[in-house]
Amino acid sequence: MRRKTHRQPADTESFSRMLGTYGLKQTPQRMAVHRAMLKLIHADADTVYDAVVAEGACRIARSSVYNILSSLADTGIYARRYSSNGKVMFDINAWRHIHLYDTANHEFVDIDAPDLLEEVQAFLKGHRFRGYRIDDLDIQILCRPTKKKLL
Repeated sequence: MRRKTHRQPADTESFSRMLGTYGLKQTPQRMAVHRAMLKLIHADADTVYDAVVAEGACRIARSSVYNILSSLADTGIYARRYSSNGKVMFDINAWRHIHLYDTANHEFVDIDAPDLLEEVQAFLKGHRFRGYRIDDLDIQILCRPTKKKLL
């Protein structure tokens, strides 16, 4: 099973170094997208675009935001998440972790549960699934807000 190990680049300097590791240039557009993602954590390209435009640090096309996010996910700096409303969400936290997925609002929330991940990995190690090889593990717990949260 492939292990994702990238912690989110917490500042622009570490993000810049990580870009260099993958042969990507530090551009004003990439830096603006990363600053937006540091605030958003999980977001689709449209939401990131709106945040970058609101910041006003650089000019960028909506398609460029999507391309930047996709290239960062392709390298493993970010991760992709898929929502039930058909939108591709990007996750700044590319290491293996569990998500709550709010099916009413189409939002992801990170859950820190390394013990649960270890238990699932141990279970999977001891089992074979005929005709399949497990490439990775991505646990999403579907939920909806309680009435208290809606208030």
